[in-house]
Amino acid sequence: MVSESEIFDRSGPSDLTRIDWNNADHQRSVAACLVQAVYVLERDRQEKREGPQALAPRWWEFFNFQLLRKLEDKANPSIFGAIFEYKPPPSSGNHSADGPHFVVAFRGTLIKVETFCQDMKLNAKLIRNELPSAYRCETATQAVQDMVATAGDSRVWLAGHSLGSAIALQAGKNMAKQGLFLESFLFNPPYLSTPLEKIENESLKRAVHFGTDVGRAAWAIATKSRQQLNQSANSFAALSPWVPRLFVNKVDKICLGYIDYFDRRVSMQKMGAGGLGRFASQHSLGSLVMSKKGKQAEPLHFIPSANLIINLDPPPEFRRAHGILEWWKQDLKLKTKVYKYKN
Repeated sequence: MVSESEIFDRSGPSDLTRIDWNNADHQRSVAACLVQAVYVLERDRQEKREGPQALAPRWWEFFNFQLLRKLEDKANPSIFGAIFEYKPPPSSGNHSADGPHFVVAFRGTLIKVETFCQDMKLNAKLIRNELPSAYRCETATQAVQDMVATAGDSRVWLAGHSLGSAIALQAGKNMAKQGLFLESFLFNPPYLSTPLEKIENESLKRAVHFGTDVGRAAWAIATKSRQQLNQSANSFAALSPWVPRLFVNKVDKICLGYIDYFDRRVSMQKMGAGGLGRFASQHSLGSLVMSKKGKQAEPLHFIPSANLIINLDPPPEFRRAHGILEWWKQDLKLKTKVYKYKN
């Protein structure tokens, strides 16, 4: 059975016939559509839709991309990612200096029998901070490294949704630690901590921020050696020039915590405790517990800098608010703020 969301001409931005690569909304729409293309690629495989019956190609061909490679899970033949190459027609002139040459995109969890179990195993690894060792993540990182080696970091974009944005985030972090900072579009990225955004009283929220940060900082000092603390600080500093775009909204509890995470640093700065806030932002309670057990686990969702983009008018239902379909619309009411980490 074909879902309307899989058909580009019914649910995609078919009116976006000319792309301005300097337009952030155009960039967002194209990145979101290429992520949707990966979802539909997998659905085409499951439904055995080939040739003219395949629905996925329209999602990239409309924007003059070609499918360069599919990324498949070795546990089953499911497609979890894809590499797209931008191939504008000769009549359009030279390749835009502001657009990508390649986009590496990753889908999230599919609620289908063929993929659901394996996708949920990956989600469990994500919760346990074990995603970097997963086959999909290793495959994704290698694919990104290969593309950067071919085209350079300024020509490769990353895009992902939900679980796919976590995979893209890990790949981006790995590249950033090598001094290569990829343009990244992370839609509804999972934040694995209890958000405080629901606290409406600002004074109470600041007090809770301060208390939790003091607690995390004290535990980190008590449980980690100086060498481990220095390693965490150096790793965090190495990532700081990378500013991925995080697309979130307050209805989606999976990614909601990022709003609080960056607001917290601002609140601590206003309270005159910016140094404490920056130190605490390098550690999570989960990673400290795992470190106490002898397991080194860098929290995936802890990043120094970001361009946080909040949808101020998301759908009220969680499923739609967490979906990728909202993000290619051109009439979104967005709030954008860049957070830059300073040592």
